[in-house]
Formats: sequence, C-alpha cells, structure tokens
Amino acid sequence: MRKWEKIQIVRNVSSSWFALGIDVIVGILLSPFILHRLGDAAFGIWVLIFSITGYYGLLDLGIRSSIVRYVSKFAATDDIQDFAKLINTSLFSYSCIGDLSLLVTVVGSLYVDSSFKIPPQLQSDARWLLLMVGTAVGLGFPLGVAGGVLDGLQRFYVNNWTSVAQNIVRAVLIFIALTHGQGLLTVAFITVVLPLITSVIRTIIALRVRPVRFALKYVDRATFRMMANYSGVTLIIMIAGRLKFKTDTIVIGSMLSPAAITYFSIGSRIVNYAGEVVTALAQTLLPMASHSEATGNKDRLRKVFVAGNRFCAFTIFPITATLLILGKSVIEVWVGKKYVATSYPILVILIIPSTLMWAQAASGRVLFGISKHRAWAFVTLAEGICNLILSILLVRPYGIIGDALGTAIPLTCSMVFFMPGHLCRQLGIRVQTYLREAYILPLIITAPLVLALLLMQRWFVAHNYWQLGIQLLICGMVYTLGLGWAFLTNNALRIGQLADKENSKPSEISLVASAVESYQQDA
Repeated sequence: MRKWEKIQIVRNVSSSWFALGIDVIVGILLSPFILHRLGDAAFGIWVLIFSITGYYGLLDLGIRSSIVRYVSKFAATDDIQDFAKLINTSLFSYSCIGDLSLLVTVVGSLYVDSSFKIPPQLQSDARWLLLMVGTAVGLGFPLGVAGGVLDGLQRFYVNNWTSVAQNIVRAVLIFIALTHGQGLLTVAFITVVLPLITSVIRTIIALRVRPVRFALKYVDRATFRMMANYSGVTLIIMIAGRLKFKTDTIVIGSMLSPAAITYFSIGSRIVNYAGEVVTALAQTLLPMASHSEATGNKDRLRKVFVAGNRFCAFTIFPITATLLILGKSVIEVWVGKKYVATSYPILVILIIPSTLMWAQAASGRVLFGISKHRAWAFVTLAEGICNLILSILLVRPYGIIGDALGTAIPLTCSMVFFMPGHLCRQLGIRVQTYLREAYILPLIITAPLVLALLLMQRWFVAHNYWQLGIQLLICGMVYTLGLGWAFLTNNALRIGQLADKENSKPSEISLVASAVESYQQDA
C-alpha cells in the first residue's frame, strides 16, 4: 500500500469516527432532552414519522451505490466523458424520484392519523411532520449526488466535516427552540432543513474537486442501463434493510402504542450507535475493493476482506462487551431509571446478532466493490421477510421483546450460515483460515477488557455520568494497552497465507506468497 493511500485511509477513518463521535455525543445529550420536553407519545410519533420516511430511501433504487462505484472507476481511468454522463444521468433520475416522493408524502399525510394509534391532540402535528420530513427527503435526492461523488473520490472527510458542523448547529438550535417553548414541528423543521443546506455546500466542494459538464445531452440511456444493472441488485438489499431495521417501529406503532415505540427505540438506538462506529470504518473499503478488482489484484482484495473484518472486530467487540455488562447503567444515565427494565432486554437481544453482522461489515463492502452482491441480495431479502413475519407474530404475545426477537433470529442465521462461507468461496479462502486470521486476535485482546468490566461492575454500579465515565475510562485504558501491543508488535497488521492452495494455480500461489511477504515488511 502506497504512502498516500495510507494517509487517505487514516484521514477518512479518523474524520468518520470524529463525526460519529460528535453525532453520538449530540444524540446522548439531545435525545433525553427532547424526550422529556415533548413527552413519550410525541417522541414516539417523532420516531414513527422518521421511520416511515426512511422507506423513501427505497426510491433511491440503489443509484447512490452505483455513483460511488463508477465515480471511483472513472476517476481512476480519468474518463471525463463517462463521468459527465454518470453525474447528469444520476441528477435526472434523482429529480424524477424526488417528484414521486413528494406525491407520496402528500397522499400519505391524508391517512397517517387513521393508520396508526395516534392520540387526537397529536394528529395534526403528525400530518404536518410527515409533510415536512417527506418534502425534505424529496429535495434531498438530487442534492445528495454530491455526497456520492465525494465518497467515490475517497473524500469521505469532506462529508464527515460538514456533518460535524451540521450536528453542532442542529443541537444548538433545537436546545434554543425547546427552552423557549417551541414544540415538535419546530424541532422537525430544524432537523430537516440543515441537511439540505449541508448538501448544497457539498455540491460546491465536489464541483471544485472534480469539475463536471452539465447538459441534457449527457443524460444517457446506456449509462442508465449500466447503473441499473448494478443498482437493481442493490435495491433488493435496500428493501431487505428496510424490512430488517425500519419495520419495528411501524409494527409496534400499529399494534401497540407510540409510547411503546419510545421504549423500543432507546435500546435499539444504542445498538445503532455502536454499529455506526463500524460503518464509519467499513465504508472506506468499497472504493478500495473496487480498485483492487479493476486492476486484477485478487491478493490485495483478499487482504481488504480479511484485514477489513479484523479491524471491524477490533472496533465492535469492545463496544459489545461494554454494552452487555454496563448497559443498564448506560440507559439509566442517558434517559432515566424508569426505562432500564424495558429497554435493556431490547439492547441485549439486538446487540448480539448485530455484532455478528458488524464484525463482518467489510464483507458487504467487498461484495459491492466487485459487483458480486446478487446472492447476498436474495438471502438478505429472505431474512427481511422472515423478520417482518416473526415480528408481527411475536409482538402480540411478547410485546416489544417479541419484535426484537423477530429481528434477531433471521439476522443471526444469515450472518452465521451464509456470509462467511459465501465470501470465502468468492475469494478462494478457507473458512477456517478466514475466521482465524480475522477474529482470533480481536477476541484475545477483548478478553482482558471483559474481565475489567466485570470487576468494575462488582466494585460499584454507575448511576450518573461521572461514575459511568470513570468505569469507561479505566476499561478503555485496559483495551488500549492490548490494542497498542498488537500494533507495536505488528500482529494487528500481519496476515498469513490466505489463498486456498487446492483451488489456486501454482503461479498464483507464488505470487500470493511474495505479496504477503512484501506486505508484512511494509507493515
């Protein structure tokens, strides 16, 4: 790996984690403030409407992923003509999709109060909230092209720093609004307008980094077909993702109550925060995988897969251990003690299968990068359908815990029985080799942290931010020592023989061995 690539990766990942850190801090401080100011029912409607409009993402049709994929490819080949066709065709497609989403919003606002169990005094706010959020999402489709271009150019840090500014401004404005007696709609207006402004700023930056010609003649059918062939499979994965992670609040809202959504969302949001840390790391791997595939460097592709998942495990294993052991204290300190009994079981049920998924976050990015995500698309779609069916069947007898189980069971099955074997077959790696190289070291380094967490829990139970901060600081130091040892001894970067010799040609084996040796020396 060349020096500039390493610098680019460090810049992208560090800015992603910093942006995520700001997002988490804002969420930790702002969410309980909004919850207690608005009340359980209004906060539940807030979560419900944003979950409904989250389905608008399906109208993306996978175009965003194709933008990242082909911007990376055309930038590498310096193909100005195809680059212009890609951007113009994407803008035209997104403009049509934005118009459709506005129409859906108007129609949906007429029926939102009768479709869900919304208290009469909040029905008007629910309609206006849907109109406001849906309109912003519709405008965000064409404005979001710039974000995909920046990702494809591996300028993740531009998107990250603009997100930081957006989150800080949003937190300040919402705090001012609620302390001056404003309500749900004002908070929503602040929340949806700032991303639009951020998208405009990103567009200006993207045009400076990579100028592009704009004209109707660049709206090209062949380019659209190319994008459709790639994004059609991506759309299936997006549909499955909505079924897996966006149906819970709708099922709970239609079969239980808005207040129940609040209790569920507390546990699930903590889990989502944990996943975002890994996602910030894994998203940088897609352009790397695409570049390796385009240049025919399969050995580098294997290393992106194994090393990427190893670093995902380095990231998610300590977070999962901390949430399982200190999760009750986290919920009590964050939103209050009354939410612990109901929300902590949701956290536990969701965090375990989610850890299996996030520890393999690099796998999905590699599949996207090499355009081999068709089989995964249909498996994850089946998982999403099972998720929805199980959630509906279990929510009545078991409440929100049943809904969480409906998510956890199919996710565990797909992550254990499909994903590892599928990727290893695609890349010519033995499953046991992959599991050993990717996960043994992260498990060893996490073990002292688990011991420290258990000892800290026996010493005292945290009931405020200071006590929880002390526990996290001490345990964080323990994990940092282990991780530091892994990097200082080069164990964190060292990767053994990956190619399956039985399925490799002799010349390929020699090439792989030589590449591994040079990679280790460089590391």
